[in-house]
Parts: sequence; C-alpha cells; structure tokens
Amino acid sequence: MEVRYSPDKNGFKKMTTDELRQSFLIESLFVKNEVPMVYSDIDRSITGSAVPAGKELTLTASKKEMAAEFFCERREVGVLNIGNKGKIILDGAEYTMNFRDALYIGRGTKEVKFLSDDPNKPAEFYFVSYPAHKEYPSKHIKYEDAIHRNLGSMESSNKRTIHQYILPEILPTCQLAMGLTELEEGCVWNTMPAHTHQRRSEVYMYFNLSEDDFVVHLIGDPKETRHLIIRDRQAVLSTSWSLHSGCGTKSYSFIWAMGGENQAFDDMDHIPMKELR
Repeated sequence: MEVRYSPDKNGFKKMTTDELRQSFLIESLFVKNEVPMVYSDIDRSITGSAVPAGKELTLTASKKEMAAEFFCERREVGVLNIGNKGKIILDGAEYTMNFRDALYIGRGTKEVKFLSDDPNKPAEFYFVSYPAHKEYPSKHIKYEDAIHRNLGSMESSNKRTIHQYILPEILPTCQLAMGLTELEEGCVWNTMPAHTHQRRSEVYMYFNLSEDDFVVHLIGDPKETRHLIIRDRQAVLSTSWSLHSGCGTKSYSFIWAMGGENQAFDDMDHIPMKELR
C-alpha cells in the first residue's frame, strides 16, 4: 500500500508539476492479478483496484497503515465494476457483478474476494474506502437500480448522465458516497460550473479514454488554479479546499467517490465562472 500526504494551501502553490502528480495523481491502478492501493491522509481514504485474471484476489489489510486484522474492521468500501462479468464474495455470500454494477461493503465484513467469470475477459473492480463508525449491511446496487440524473447541455459541451449508486436515498452508509458520470458523445467538460465542498473530500477516476486522449483536470484554489494531465484509468485526489473539474480531448466517463462531513450529493460550494483564474 502506497501512502500519500497532502500539502496545505501555501505549500500547494509552490509545487512543481512532478510534485503535484506525486501527491494527487494515482497512475498504478488496474494491474492484472494485483490489488494496488493508495492510502491518503485526505480523510484517510483508500483508493484501489482488483483485476482477477485467472486467480482469486483478496482484499487484505495493511498492518502498518491500518493496524487492523482485516480490511473492513473499521472501514466501509464502495466498488464499481467497469470491466467484464465477475463476482465478489463477502464472508461466503456471492454477488454477481455485471458491467457498471456497484457493491457497498459494510464495516465488519471479514473476507472480501474478487473473481472474474472469464480470465481472458476479466472484471475490472475499482474501489474507494473510508473509515466507518458503524456497521451497515452490504448491498449490491445494479446499474438499473441506480438513480440516473441527466444534466448539462450540448451547447455547454457538458451533457452528461450521473448514475448515483451509494447515496442516502439508496442505502445508509457512514460517510461514503459514490457514483458514475458518463458524458455524451461530443461533450468534454465535467462539473461546470466548478465547485468545492469544504465538508468532504473526493476522488475522481477517469476512464473510457484511448491511449492518445487525456483529461486536463483543474485543481487548487479557484483563484489560483493548477492542472494535471490525466490518462485512461487514472485517479486524482481532491482536498476539501480544492476545486475539481476537467476537460477532455474527447468524451469520457469517471467514477466519483466522496467521504467526510455531509453525504448530500448537492452540497457544493459553486464557483462563479467569472471568478476562476
């Protein structure tokens, strides 16, 4: 497990491109038959992936960073499958995970295993975890059971559908909220007008990009922005004081996950477009 530490606002302003990438960008996800994870001091999130290609993968705790006997001893996890059909087994209970299905894993779950139906066409599980103070039941949320919200327009190049999987309207969690946003063909902007939310942090993971495509992801103080070039299947960490918005070279999808003080999806501090610098 890799550990990341975030700078404060003043330290952030002095960082080079490489330093920004080392602090906020997660490039090492979706490695076959491995479970790479990044532990961040931003709300103590853990971001990772599991691509079981011919072997069963187990989500285990890192004793040094977590001081836990098993991963969900004091944590909850949200998982989304962006690959082929697979399964997740929680303490012996099996959940079939199709493309764009989600699974909430509650605190206290002792065993988490990831499998693919076809090793040559593996499932690609992406997960984000936050600390949990209470046990809530694990729940499988199929794509068709998510809340689907249509936002934006072609004129503003941000027509998109937000698929909300893990929210209070669907199931109770301690602090985790999670979903998937898909942009329409020809649309490239996400989350405009941009926003911050002082009450929680967020992780974006971009995908559905070709090898030559990328997203210019804006971060930092809204009046003194910086950017990161993000490629397919890479994730970015956002502090509570940083805006998070991006523009791609083509349409794309991204998974968002939040943890912190408030779970209400629309709890955002919007930034007027004219104030961005």
